[in-house]
Amino acid sequence: MRARIVPGAVIEGIVGVPGDKSIAHRWLMLAATARGRSRLTNLPVALDVASTARCLAGVTLKARPPLEAWADKVSRSAERHGFTWDVRFAGIDADTDGAEVEVEGEGRRGLVAPHRELDCGNSGTTMRLLVGLLAAVPGPFVLTGDASLRSRPMERVAEPLTAMGAEVATTEGHAPVRIAGGPLRGIEFTTPTPSAQVKGAVLLAGTVAEGRTTVVERTVTRDHTERALAALGAPVAVADGRVEVSSFQHPGFDGAVPGDPSSSAFVLAAAALTGGGVVVRDVGVNPTRLGFVDVMRRMGLDVSVRAVERRVGEPVGEIELAPGGDLVGTTVEPMELPLVIDEVPVLAALATHARGETWFAGAGELRVKESDRLSALVSVVRGLGGQAAVEGDDLVVVGGGLRGGRAASGGDHRIAMAAAVAALAAEAACEVVGIEDAAVSFPGFAGVLATLGARIEEVA
Repeated sequence: MRARIVPGAVIEGIVGVPGDKSIAHRWLMLAATARGRSRLTNLPVALDVASTARCLAGVTLKARPPLEAWADKVSRSAERHGFTWDVRFAGIDADTDGAEVEVEGEGRRGLVAPHRELDCGNSGTTMRLLVGLLAAVPGPFVLTGDASLRSRPMERVAEPLTAMGAEVATTEGHAPVRIAGGPLRGIEFTTPTPSAQVKGAVLLAGTVAEGRTTVVERTVTRDHTERALAALGAPVAVADGRVEVSSFQHPGFDGAVPGDPSSSAFVLAAAALTGGGVVVRDVGVNPTRLGFVDVMRRMGLDVSVRAVERRVGEPVGEIELAPGGDLVGTTVEPMELPLVIDEVPVLAALATHARGETWFAGAGELRVKESDRLSALVSVVRGLGGQAAVEGDDLVVVGGGLRGGRAASGGDHRIAMAAAVAALAAEAACEVVGIEDAAVSFPGFAGVLATLGARIEEVA
């Protein structure tokens, strides 16, 4: 599907964004393995989260029917509404309650071996966290996914779980991943590559392991797993880059998933590039997810954050971008990159219109995301009439604006959204191929921009 973005409009207003995928993955897993009933609302109607729900349905009994029904509803909706203009329902029919699910958990010991492979779709978070969740469950389990997911590294999660006592075998370092669970023992594991997914998998396994399990991080990563476990009463200790957990069975819980700060970054950038101001309400403001705010401020934007409440350990509030600001290039250092890894595409979109160059240093991890995002971003920027290059593991984006042109998502949701945002301030109309790929994380993305003032047309 193709979209034509016509520059000249001002993006402004007050808006909400879909629920946070990272949180939704984890809360769904905790709901499915709780002892008792859990009710989750504001779940993002996104394909990655549907993959988690469908996989959990395959390894649970009481929770299976509602999880399967919710995942099927999301998948059908995404197929029909990838280019929806309906911002109210963000890609789901008005007569459904697709953002809510209620499940009856039977505890961690209630997990069962499935009669089929577990298809994680395009979601690396689903696959890596499931390895930790299933590591103590008698198998066998086989986790697979689409071609993109099968190309991503999985040995990094298999190694610590094997050290804990599970049998985890990758396919030459990739999926399919085969698991034969069993009794686990706590370990101390230092993550060689910063990864919240690997950390989360080890911590989930640690809640059923004998003794204490410790994850040591040299670089801080998002902390949704430990926040949720602590909020549910688990013996979690966090200090000086170390996260420790012991065996614990959590009860059922209720939680309204906060809006996704990564999705909000695209809305903020769209407003910034068009001279508008915007407020994103009811959004997660976890400090480990707001690295992009620091980068935007260095680039000259006036962004403010306000926390209002906490939900299952997560701070929730508002992010506001004030109109104005003179965009300037900056450098994102390697130690900073893990905290903006999902926002690099939208920061690169901003960089195309800044004064000077913007460097994303040590960004090699972007090569193993949903696509090779280093190459994809260079292709998008050049396709829209700008300049960018990859130098070793560094992405370099040259500012000065975009002339206009055509870019393709390559099947990557964040590349699709970044291309659309960058095009809003181009000199001439731009065409973005694959705009519907935004539905993976932001169903209704085009509709949200249109509601805020963007001129986006579907091209037959």
